[in-house]
Amino acid sequence: MHGIHASLVTPFTPAGEVDVASLERLAAHCLDQGATGLVALGTTGEAPLLSPAEQRTVLEVCRAVSIERGAPLTVGAGTMGTEDSIREARERAPLADALLVAVPYYLRPSDDGVIDHFAAVGAAVDVPLVPYNIPYRTGKHLSATALVRLLALDCVAGVKHCPGAIDHDTLALLAARTGKAVLCGDDAYAYPMLQLGATGAIAASACLAPEAYAAMAGAVRAGDAARGLALHSGLLPLAEALFAEPSPAVLKACLAEAGLIEHPAVRAPLHAPAPETVARARRAFRAMPLLPPRHAAGGCGGTSPAGTQCLLSRR
Repeated sequence: MHGIHASLVTPFTPAGEVDVASLERLAAHCLDQGATGLVALGTTGEAPLLSPAEQRTVLEVCRAVSIERGAPLTVGAGTMGTEDSIREARERAPLADALLVAVPYYLRPSDDGVIDHFAAVGAAVDVPLVPYNIPYRTGKHLSATALVRLLALDCVAGVKHCPGAIDHDTLALLAARTGKAVLCGDDAYAYPMLQLGATGAIAASACLAPEAYAAMAGAVRAGDAARGLALHSGLLPLAEALFAEPSPAVLKACLAEAGLIEHPAVRAPLHAPAPETVARARRAFRAMPLLPPRHAAGGCGGTSPAGTQCLLSRR
């Protein structure tokens, strides 16, 4: 678990069905332009709003692309209850390289209860787990000590850490050097967390700018702080704009404008974003530093990331 893993949206047709062609195109785009892996059926993918049949379709499409590109697929699974989480994990594990499982939400169990929850889910499947620590959504805070205990489980490959800040627990977790992956889950904090020792990030914004996120992670690995900081400074306004309204509404609108998906629809209770918010994200994307083309024959005279920037500029 390292590098940039693109957290995929689930595109819909105007009729409200899962848009298989758009999903396949987006998944391939992310991997072709530098993402290390894909994440399907996460919050960005509106997974709880999909029917079981739609969830299966998303998994099959993403699994096919990941196999074709030789990339790992991480799949969201889990609910607030342990038994239901085990059921979902068993259903999705056959098509996953790892399962992204949120800390049980709303109930706010004890730390021991959280550890037992992940141990039980991990014992039920034969793929590793990536606990998703996002206390501002789950209502459950895990200290660095509890997170280190969680990472000590044999069934856990790493953690998606999304505290909404570089707080003391984040510093202590990264300083613990557990040997397990710590993946940043807040797009805006990817660069500072990488600099502090995170192994990578799971980023929704990487659907739109996979090459820039991959280049930023590569700069950190290469010790090129100036380049990494420049890319971070360009990506920060984009991430802020994409999350200015409930995700993934703004992201889907930008992906549709770029031609990476056909339609920007989101499902209720999400709403379409305000035009001015989408315009802000578009301006932020256009203002990002240009990267050398990954492919010599790339379009737009070599502008980048991956031609997406020029697609947005033409619309």
